Amino acid sequence: MSVALRNAQRAVPVRRAPLRRAVCALRAALGASRFDVGLVCAGNGLMKRLNGAYRHCPEPTDVLSFPFHRVAPGELPRPRCRDEYNLGDIFLGVEYIHQQCRANGEDFDSVLAVTAAHGLCHLLGYQHNTEAEWQQVRRGADSVFSPADVPEGGGDPGGAEPPHRRQPPAPDRGSLLRGPGRDRGRPGRGAAGMAAQGPGWRLPLPLALLGLAALVLPPPAAAQPPPAALRAGHAASSLPAAAAAPRTRYLLYDVNPPEGFNLRRDVYIRIASLLKTLLKSENWVLVLPPWGRLYHWQSPDILQVRLPWSEFFDLPSLNRNIPVIEYEQFLAESGGPFIEQIYVLQGYAEGWKEGTWEEKIDERPCIDQLMYSKDKHEYYRGWFWGYEETRGLNVSCLSVQGSASVVAPILLKNTSAQSVMLDRAENLLHDHYGGRDYWNTRRSMVFAKHLRVAGDEFRNKYLQSTDEADRTHYNEDWTQMKVKMGTALGGPYLGVHLRRKDFIWGHREDVPSLQGAVKKIRSLLEMLKLERVFVATDAVEEEVELLKKLLPEMVRFEPSWEELELYKDGGLAVIDQWICAHARYFIGTSVSTFSFRIHEEREILGFDPKTTYNRFCGEKEKNCEQPTHWKIVY
Repeated sequence: MSVALRNAQRAVPVRRAPLRRAVCALRAALGASRFDVGLVCAGNGLMKRLNGAYRHCPEPTDVLSFPFHRVAPGELPRPRCRDEYNLGDIFLGVEYIHQQCRANGEDFDSVLAVTAAHGLCHLLGYQHNTEAEWQQVRRGADSVFSPADVPEGGGDPGGAEPPHRRQPPAPDRGSLLRGPGRDRGRPGRGAAGMAAQGPGWRLPLPLALLGLAALVLPPPAAAQPPPAALRAGHAASSLPAAAAAPRTRYLLYDVNPPEGFNLRRDVYIRIASLLKTLLKSENWVLVLPPWGRLYHWQSPDILQVRLPWSEFFDLPSLNRNIPVIEYEQFLAESGGPFIEQIYVLQGYAEGWKEGTWEEKIDERPCIDQLMYSKDKHEYYRGWFWGYEETRGLNVSCLSVQGSASVVAPILLKNTSAQSVMLDRAENLLHDHYGGRDYWNTRRSMVFAKHLRVAGDEFRNKYLQSTDEADRTHYNEDWTQMKVKMGTALGGPYLGVHLRRKDFIWGHREDVPSLQGAVKKIRSLLEMLKLERVFVATDAVEEEVELLKKLLPEMVRFEPSWEELELYKDGGLAVIDQWICAHARYFIGTSVSTFSFRIHEEREILGFDPKTTYNRFCGEKEKNCEQPTHWKIVY
C-alpha cells in the first residue's frame, strides 16, 4: 500500500524521495507494508494550530501522530475490510525541525527521516507518557544503539521526548490525509507530539532506522501472537483469505478530459448503476479513477494529479452502496500496471435517426483518433490519470446509444478480461434518473469528513450556523438518514452560487451581470430578513473585488496557502457546496452542475424545495424558468 506524502509548507525545501524511502523501509521491517501511511510536511503555523487543538499546547513541535487504529505496542492492526488497511497520519514540523538542526549542527534529512520513523512508532501503539513506558523504550534503545550513537548527558535516541512532556489524548477526528476509509477508524486517540533531537546527536540514517525498528518490535518473551490471517504459512504482506476468494473482475472508467468535477460525479452515478447490473452475474469491483488535470483546478504551485477519491469522499459510505477501491489498491491487487481491455465509447457515425428510441451497442471502427499509442512492446500508453507506468493490452471502440447497463452484455459475454476500462463514459445515460437507485448512489457520495468539518467550523465562526440551531443533523451512515422534507431550517444566511469565467461564454442570456446579481441578492436579503450572504464563485480576482465593493456583507471561504495545499481545488469546491447546502435559502446559476449538486445536498438534508430550487435570471432573459424539483426517493 502507499505512503501518501503532502508538502503543506514553503519555508523549507524537502527531499521527498529519501523521506518516503525511509518510512517505507521501517514499515516493511515492521511487517506493515500492506498498510497506508500519510505524511504531511507542515510549517510552524499549522503545527502550532494542531498542537493547540489536540494537546492544548499552542506552539510549534516536530511531529504529531494521528493513529487510525488503537493497538497494543508491537501489535499490527486487524482490519475488517479493505478500507481499514491504514496506520494513520504523521504531521512533520519540518520548519521547526530545520530550525533545531541548524541550532544543533545536525543533518536535516537524517533527523527528518528519524522523526518520521518515531511518528510511525506512535501509529503502532507505542507511547511514553509514563516513566515505565519511557524506560521500556530506553531499554530497547540501549540494546541497539552503541554509546557513541547517543549524545552525552542521556540524550534521547530517535527524537523521543522525556516523560515530563506527557500528552493528553487527542479527540476523535477524521484522518487528516484522508486515506481510504480513514473516517471509519479512531485517528487522534493518543496523538503524540515529540521534542526535537538532543544536541550533538548525529546518528547515521540506516542505523537510526534499524534502531527504531528494534524499539517497536517487542522482545520474543513478550511477543504477541500474530493475527489469525497471518498464521499457518500466511505471509504478512498477503491479504486475508486471498487465495480462497472468488475471481474478482475490475471495472475502470474515465471521461472526456475537459469535463469538470461535478459532471464527473454524475458519471460515477451512471457507472455505479452498471456495476449493480454486473454484480447480479459476477463478482465485480469498481476502481475509482484518480482525480487530476481538471480544467478548473488552476491554483498554481500545487500538484493536483493522481488524487484518490478519499481526498474528497468517504470511501466506507461509497462501499455501502457498491464495492469500490482506489486505483492504487487495484494496482496492488492485480499485480501490475496493466489494464487488459479498454473500450472507448462513442456515438454512431450515422447519428441518431428519428423515430423510436432504441438502446443499442456495437463494436465499430473508431470515429476519432485514439488518445492511445503503442510503445515498443506493443502495449498501449495513455493518460491513465497521471500513472505513466500504466499500460493497456487491448483497445477497441464501442458505438453506444442508451443507458449505462446496455454495456453489461459486452462485459459479461464478449470479453473475459479481468480488468476492463470504459473510456469516455459520459456517453452513457442514467439507467433510472431520479429513481431510488439513483438517489441511493447519490446519497452514498458522502463528502470526506475533514472537508465537512472545515465547512462546519467556518459556518459556526463566520455565519453563526450550527446543526443544532439549523436543524440539519447529519447521520454518518447515509443508509440510516431519511429526513422529512421541510424539517431543515438552515443557517441565518443566504447561500449563493454565482458561476462566471468560461461558463458565461455560452450562457450570456441566462447569467446576470455582477450588478444584476447583487440587485437580486439584496432583494432576497430584505425579503428573508437576513444580514449575511455566503458566495461561492469562480469569478476572477477583479470581479471578486468588485463584488466586495458592491456587497460588503458578502462572506467567502478564502483558504490560506496551507489549507489550499491540503484541501486542493476539489476540496474547496466541496466546502463551498457544503456551506451553501446549509443556508436558509439558496440561489444558484442556470444549468450549472455545481448548483445541481447543491440542490441534491439540500434535498438530502430535508430543506423545503422552495428554498432550494432557485436560480439567477439574465437581465435580457424573457422566460426565466426555475430549476425542476427532483424529489428524493428512499
